[in-house]
Amino acid sequence: MIRRLQSGDIGGHISRALENFPFRDMAERLWSKYYVEGGLPDGASYLNPRMYDKDMARDLAEPCLIANFVEVWLAKENHLNPVGINYLEKIQPPHLVSIYGAMLAGVDYVVMGAGIPMRIPGVLDAFVNHETATYPLTVTGATDGDDTLMTFTPGDYAECDLPPLRRPVFLPVVASNALAVALVKKASGRVDGFVIEGPTAGGHNAPPRGKLQLNDAGEPIYGERDIVDLGRMRELELPFWLAGGYGQPEQLRQALREGATGIQVGTAFAYSVESGMREDYKQAVLQQAAAGTVRVFTDPLASPSGFPFKVVQLEGTVSDEAIYEDRPRVCDLGYLREAYRTPEGTIGFRCAAEPVSVFVSKDGEIADTEGKKCICNALIATMGHPQARAGGKFIEAGIVTSGDDLGNLTRFMPQGGIEYHAADVIRILLSDLEPADAARG
Repeated sequence: MIRRLQSGDIGGHISRALENFPFRDMAERLWSKYYVEGGLPDGASYLNPRMYDKDMARDLAEPCLIANFVEVWLAKENHLNPVGINYLEKIQPPHLVSIYGAMLAGVDYVVMGAGIPMRIPGVLDAFVNHETATYPLTVTGATDGDDTLMTFTPGDYAECDLPPLRRPVFLPVVASNALAVALVKKASGRVDGFVIEGPTAGGHNAPPRGKLQLNDAGEPIYGERDIVDLGRMRELELPFWLAGGYGQPEQLRQALREGATGIQVGTAFAYSVESGMREDYKQAVLQQAAAGTVRVFTDPLASPSGFPFKVVQLEGTVSDEAIYEDRPRVCDLGYLREAYRTPEGTIGFRCAAEPVSVFVSKDGEIADTEGKKCICNALIATMGHPQARAGGKFIEAGIVTSGDDLGNLTRFMPQGGIEYHAADVIRILLSDLEPADAARG
């Protein structure tokens, strides 16, 4: 959102959402600090906000709260269908502020994976009545008695009285039956269902269970232990959606017959006309898919999070070894940083993709820096807002992530062309359903 403001708020979308934001002074502070009329000139660097900490400073918390409101409000504009927002549990410092901002906009679903979100249901319950919520920060090396609890009090930010908020449906993303059962039994509040995600999904994947083994291409090997038993999921008597390789009509039909409520699809929509992915990357991948040459690599090293990460092999992105090697190691967004206990007993943050000497000086292991890529800067570049450095002499390259079924995009392409719309995806996904399945879906 901050980069869109500095690009001139093209289309006026953020401005339109801010007109509906309940805290006017807060919105004005954001606009005054970050909006650039007409956008930054070519080669100019974006102004970054400070990086997250355990106790979020107000000048970061306010934009974070607003950004989540804006994203949800715009997604809900001009229709009455439910809208969800997806968070990575691994990125913990902004959780409380982000969720409250999304709930202010009336978010209908909160989906969260890449971790074990035991405490999220209680956060949702507290925010319904604008009450204080807490969340434990995972700190490597923390000892008993260390203060690792994050706190957010909505009343400290409110500029007016608000009615109670609607509690969104909470769907954790799971890759094992054990995690699903644990969440049902031990979560701090109601779990409403699950997204069951397999290792063929795009983005971050759960690591394989057991000792990590790699295939000849250097990708993690998944086995029988990584397959979720859907029969046991049905026994929980909660709705579930299947994800990872389910973006095909026959897969939707199969999912419904397995007792799923539906499917989660990402890759097919990421390359539609309506997607926010930068156009040159999108067109290049579509052309490769049409030619049958597209390749997705499950990189066990790329993400500083420690999770395997799906990377489309695409010239001009950091999947290109030469571009990766040419990039100076800089960590100035810090979303995937790890919290750790310093020798002085305080909480510090480190990133395996930052300069190696800096990471090691924070008691990081040098082996952990091998192959690490700055996913944060690269993904924002893929959204079309790359950072310019050294007076415009260096422009951040992007990274494209997609599921293993990327080659199946041809199913959505029109005859004689490669471009398709999000509506085409919906239409084709529903095309194979029999009447009973369609009614159930």
